[in-house]
Amino acid sequence: MPSGSADHAGVLAPAPVMYGAAILVGLIAEYTQPLWRLPPSVSLWLGIATISASFPIVLFAVKALGRAQTAFDARKPTSRIVTDGAYRYSRNPTYISLTLLHIGIALVLGSLWVLLMVIPAVILTHWGVIRREERYLEAKFGHEYLRYKAAVRRARSLGGRDASCGSRAVSL
Repeated sequence: MPSGSADHAGVLAPAPVMYGAAILVGLIAEYTQPLWRLPPSVSLWLGIATISASFPIVLFAVKALGRAQTAFDARKPTSRIVTDGAYRYSRNPTYISLTLLHIGIALVLGSLWVLLMVIPAVILTHWGVIRREERYLEAKFGHEYLRYKAAVRRARSLGGRDASCGSRAVSL
């Protein structure tokens, strides 16, 4: 890292705050301008399943960060590159988990507004968190992070290409 640089990623805000704000905006929009509601018979169970899928991802990521003794909070210094656990499959597992959680909440609520708000949450997280974290990690860890970055995608999309949603490569 260049001397004099702050030892943190300089994220706009923690990703959970961004996702929480997006859900809140969706709820306000739902209250003030209700849209078509998703059918409860389908959306409730699909939402519960989606929320349930989000928990193991974040738990495996947090466990890997704990074993490595590095920060979960993106506003704190990262002490090492984590490449095991959930980070073996994605550089951003906690953000994938947040995205699934957001979608699951929208489905449980049957709210199209809340579901649509996942789009700005993912975009804000990509530009305000993930890209900043990547610059920070490249500056701090250099070739070690670049090797990891080349070997592990941010997130797997259905088409097998890099997706811009997800979670942090090392620490949140």
